[in-house]
Amino acid sequence: MRDVIITIMVFATIPFILRNPWYGVLTWSWLSYMNPHRLAWGFAYNMPFAQIVAIVLFFSLLISKEKKGLPANSLVVVWVVFLVWLSISTVFAVYPDLAVLQLQKVLKIQLVTFVTLMLMRDFERVNQLIWVIVFSIGFYSVKGGIFTIMTGGGYHVFGPDGSDIQENNALAVAVLMIIPLMIYLYRYPPRDWVKKIMPYCILFSLASVIGSQSRGAVLAILAVGAFFWWKTKSKLLTAMAFVLLTMLVLMFMPQSWHDRVNSISEYQQDSSSMERIRAWEYSIAIANDRLTGGGFASWSPETYYKYEIWSEKAFVAHSIYFSVLNDGGWPGLFLFLLILFLMWKQLREVIKITANDPERADYHFLARMLQISIVAFLAGGAFLSLSYFDLAWHFMAITIALNHLAKNLYQREHVVSVRRGVRAVRRPRGELPSKP
Repeated sequence: MRDVIITIMVFATIPFILRNPWYGVLTWSWLSYMNPHRLAWGFAYNMPFAQIVAIVLFFSLLISKEKKGLPANSLVVVWVVFLVWLSISTVFAVYPDLAVLQLQKVLKIQLVTFVTLMLMRDFERVNQLIWVIVFSIGFYSVKGGIFTIMTGGGYHVFGPDGSDIQENNALAVAVLMIIPLMIYLYRYPPRDWVKKIMPYCILFSLASVIGSQSRGAVLAILAVGAFFWWKTKSKLLTAMAFVLLTMLVLMFMPQSWHDRVNSISEYQQDSSSMERIRAWEYSIAIANDRLTGGGFASWSPETYYKYEIWSEKAFVAHSIYFSVLNDGGWPGLFLFLLILFLMWKQLREVIKITANDPERADYHFLARMLQISIVAFLAGGAFLSLSYFDLAWHFMAITIALNHLAKNLYQREHVVSVRRGVRAVRRPRGELPSKP
């Protein structure tokens, strides 16, 4: 029955997508993040719903008369250069055939991100995309949080099968990235009922992060908490709340969770941590040896042996930084970090432009929340292979659109104020024109 319901829901969106390609972006995002077909057990489980929606989306984009185009933005330029460099690295990859397969997967994600940015032309669409992202990932974080509380935190919390957030560590970081968006939806809810349920969603989502028993998530929580404390004006109250929450977690969580967290300081005795370190050593070695790095999927015992990395098995880097370093060498890592830097810089510009504008308070608050999401990605991603995860690149598209919209509104209001000032000089307020 689930298979039939999910199939009907997906195909019911096709007429709306043909009428308006933006609905295709929202539907694709829902399918990519929530993977609703993975909740079924029959024919729908392996149905390529996302591909079907993507094909309809691109066809709708071709026939649509809606104005399209990428904003003139330095981040867009660096983004394109980064993708071109990854393509060049694939040509010179250690295993070109395997690298091409991974490049195709990456470019499919980036292509939809391009379309998202082309169509996200107003703030209402920004909010719609945020709502779809929060609902899709929040479905698993809320469910996982309830499961954690009911079971006493004794089990891991996982995401949908076959997705980028299937693993408990990846799901935890993704949830930490969307919790700031939940706070934004609480502050500026699309409906009144959203404001009522969002505090519970935030609470259960935090519980699911703890319940994931992810060491990377613990470090990401510390980074996000430190950044939030640094930015907040109520530092004493915030510190007291953090201490109280920490005490509750330490008292509530089982011994297996404590053992997992304590292993962070004992990384030399942990095989998983040592495998990561050897993978990082390999990434540095191959980037030093080859300008374009190893290309996608270069991890193998043979390549490890070539650079005198001794390990029984070859593992991927489990780090957004070392993954990109392997895939694109030092130039690739530089471009990747530049993208993250420009995202941060453009969010700061939005915060500055809208700081004293009550009519744009939602722009201001969203930019601040996105900064917290970036901190979660930077910290949690240090131990996960999420370099090309859809969510991070969708956040980049939202950042570009938000910056573009905020600057356009600011320039428009500035021009109006200048014109009003010119009129005031020509005719002082209260002065009537002289009679002929």
